[in-house]
Amino acid sequence: MTEHGIEIEAVTAPTEEVRVLVEELEAELAALYSAEQRHGLALDAIFQPHIRFFVARCDGAAAGCGGVAFFRDFAEVKRMYVRKELRGLGIAPAILARLEAETRARGLRLLRLETGTESFAAQRFYARMGFHECDAFEPYAAMAPHNVSASAFYEKTL
Repeated sequence: MTEHGIEIEAVTAPTEEVRVLVEELEAELAALYSAEQRHGLALDAIFQPHIRFFVARCDGAAAGCGGVAFFRDFAEVKRMYVRKELRGLGIAPAILARLEAETRARGLRLLRLETGTESFAAQRFYARMGFHECDAFEPYAAMAPHNVSASAFYEKTL
């Protein structure tokens, strides 16, 4: 439990709450980016052995979500989202802290992410959290240029 009653709970299957949160995130992204410029995992793809996924609860209600995918040399933030009306309450930093802890627990020290060039609040948030811009990494580096033209890449050494 943290400030504002925030709890971060591991989720191992695509629950209705997760489905709704991911749909809300997709709706926000669809307003800014074309389908080929959105690289978020499909709901079923989130629940794979190399990914840990979490739901943030604020006073018991689902408030946001986020996951971390583990690779050989780094981990990647996936499907990070906080409901618009609950932003600014410390939920995103709480989710990110959990993702960073999971990354460290796997023995990895590099955390990366892809976000959109029009997602200004997300870019400011990640910069505040110690991330800095970096070059595209796999699988994005191998994508056609028009598929990543609206992508911004960040990383943080833990």
